[in-house]
Amino acid sequence: MPTSSSFLVRPTDAAVLLVLLPEAGAARPAPTALQALQRQLGAAVRVLRVEEARHPAVVHSFQATELPALVLVQQGVELWRQQGLPTDEALAPLLLSKLRPASRPIPQPVS
Repeated sequence: MPTSSSFLVRPTDAAVLLVLLPEAGAARPAPTALQALQRQLGAAVRVLRVEEARHPAVVHSFQATELPALVLVQQGVELWRQQGLPTDEALAPLLLSKLRPASRPIPQPVS
């Protein structure tokens, strides 16, 4: 299984793990848990918290049926999603396995 150090990532190739969070009062990941996940993912994936209260249009655009949710996106293409918060140390290797290699072309939408 590749590790974050085995990826050669250009800034435009980096993926983003969106942590979609509900409005206040609901379950939220501890900042340290997300920081630990970011360290495991390295430069290959940027972990980004998106709070429904601050960015409702972004959260709703992913049409998650339940929040919190995780969505892995690379160059505008959704690669993976999961309901709930990151709880398993196996998450980082799973996310890294979903990434598209930098040399692999991204399919273009058909007009």
